[in-house]
Amino acid sequence: MLCLQKGGVFQQSAFRALAKVSTETQGPIRSLLCARSVSTTALARQQAQRFQQWIDNNTGKLNTQGLEAKWKERWAELRPARDTKIDALSPEEVEKLFYVLVMFPYPSGALHMGHVRVYTISDMLARFQRMRGRKVVHPMGWDAFGLPAENAAIERGVAPGKWTRENIVAMKKQLKDILADFDWEREVSTCDADYYRWTQHLFLQLMRHDMIYRAEAEVNWDPVDQTVLANEQVDAQGRSWRSGAVVEKRRLKQWFARITAYADDLLKDLDQLQWPTHVKTMQSNWIGRSEGVELKFALESDDITVFTTRADTVFGASYVAVAYDHPLISEDRLPKDRVDEVMHAARKMKADSSAGADLTYGAFTGLYAAHPLDPARHVPVWVASYVVPGYGTGAVMGVPAHDTRDRDFCASNGIPAAEAVVADAADDSNAGFRTEPGTLLNAEVNGRFGGMTSADAIQAIAKEAETAGRGRTVVKYRLRDWLLSRQRYWGAPVPVIHCLSCGVVPVPESELPVKLPENIMLSGRGSSPLANAEDWVSCKCPKCAGSARRDTDTLDTFVDSSWYFLRYLDAQNTQKPFDAALATAAMPVDVYVGGVEHAILHLLYARFISKFLWKTGAYGSKQLADSQTRNGNSAILEAVRKREKGAPGGEPFKRLLTQGMVHGLTYKDPKTGRFLRPEEVDLTGIHPTVRATGERPATSYEKMSKS
Repeated sequence: MLCLQKGGVFQQSAFRALAKVSTETQGPIRSLLCARSVSTTALARQQAQRFQQWIDNNTGKLNTQGLEAKWKERWAELRPARDTKIDALSPEEVEKLFYVLVMFPYPSGALHMGHVRVYTISDMLARFQRMRGRKVVHPMGWDAFGLPAENAAIERGVAPGKWTRENIVAMKKQLKDILADFDWEREVSTCDADYYRWTQHLFLQLMRHDMIYRAEAEVNWDPVDQTVLANEQVDAQGRSWRSGAVVEKRRLKQWFARITAYADDLLKDLDQLQWPTHVKTMQSNWIGRSEGVELKFALESDDITVFTTRADTVFGASYVAVAYDHPLISEDRLPKDRVDEVMHAARKMKADSSAGADLTYGAFTGLYAAHPLDPARHVPVWVASYVVPGYGTGAVMGVPAHDTRDRDFCASNGIPAAEAVVADAADDSNAGFRTEPGTLLNAEVNGRFGGMTSADAIQAIAKEAETAGRGRTVVKYRLRDWLLSRQRYWGAPVPVIHCLSCGVVPVPESELPVKLPENIMLSGRGSSPLANAEDWVSCKCPKCAGSARRDTDTLDTFVDSSWYFLRYLDAQNTQKPFDAALATAAMPVDVYVGGVEHAILHLLYARFISKFLWKTGAYGSKQLADSQTRNGNSAILEAVRKREKGAPGGEPFKRLLTQGMVHGLTYKDPKTGRFLRPEEVDLTGIHPTVRATGERPATSYEKMSKS
């Protein structure tokens, strides 16, 4: 029967086998085979006729567009009906939901293979889980604010909003063309006022919980275009990508979020996530927890506080180094005969910092500081290029016998280097340069700490310093607070008003969203474009009704993408960013698919915001346990806690799938390094050339990520 069912070559084999069958049975079988042969021939003829209708009579080529249109229509008809609406919070609903999230794209205008790769993966996962009977959430939206739209407005003379929305229409059509099965009823666009209203609301919530502050910070300043540049707009030589000018460092008042307050949670909860090990390692290193000791080197009027993880080497300190922005580096704090040289060195360090300065460059301040545990001993104080400005205490102790960087700095600047104080045994025979912990030498300089292991000595030295009021044990993080503000137009306006009488005043919730003004002239030069929109900037203070001015900064686009996965769950809600019950039922995301290039910043910021909202009761088991509206329904709480297992404390993404990179051939202007658009490159000759100049462009293979 298998031969009969298959036909063709199998039928021929069946006829040959008849010789082995008894005469009385050959007749019925032969009749059946002949009938099947006629049927198969007719079927083949019908198939050929159907196929012929897709052949162009003029060219003889297959009409692939017509075939594609037919099967897209057929696929839409076959698309199974599904219920994507999240019902009332219940144990059954919590158990049934499966949330597949893919990193939403920047609407650049066209999909590329990087997009197709990542969306194919999420599409497959969503279909598979739906076939298993799960209620699948698989949404799509647009990470629509950002600098590219502003640059496009400058280069092409089109409004950022118009350019962005036209691109969204085009890319949405492409996503439908590849038959990606998304929940389009959940679609969001971060540049729409009904989305960024809630981004501004989130900023105000952070502010109410003392998680937002304003402080001066260094920015990249283009002296030719007179504008602030993002880090990615500064090339490896420290020059502006647009003007080619050497970028300067300037200090401006900026808005920050206290992400460092969550550093411990962000670090410890990584262990439970089903993420690639290398991604967790990158996040862990970025957070950078260090246990160490703060030690105070005394000046005549005050102290210089240094942080070290190697307090066991303190008796080998040969100098103290401070950053160029340390309070000590000022004309009124320095000896008169050292002011000119030191201030010149500080200005040079500041100018060179973005270009990769010589890390052995420095200047002696003319000051000496007393050793924290040996006050009779004084060490010179230097300003050094290798000390990172605006980070930690802005000062380090230099121990040339036990640190490569300190050794090089000493050698370059002629600073007398102290002898080694730590070796691999407690004797002088193997004393020398050593960066690893060991045993403190039984030398006079080490005092009673000689003979101790490095670990024991660190604890003992920290305790003695604390007793003497010259130090303390502390935990430090490499992680810095999140700089939120940008001096750009195409972003969510910071919802703050500045009043001469009342100071900084949050915009009332009833007045959100603070909408971007339209018809703004964008030149790419000068301060924030919003600062020039006088009718928009001038306003009334919500407190005193006096004259006031709006904040002219916009929010970092990472703020927009730090919570979009929550808005997807309740995208049409006009009263709140999302309903707590819906988010509690669906979070955390079961699988998050996206590029490894977002391993640190986006993922870290999204974790921070999700944890903040979870801790403050916006959603999750904590909110459910604290709520009095559930009448002690323990089954619901148990189901929610089961869902959150493996993603504790408001972690947003239980499992992360990084799909790898697709690389594409790109062309750059040979002089400026600017990426060239396809229409700017002539590929008709033997070698590609820049259409405008005839020069050969620089070529390279660059990542084609999801955005």
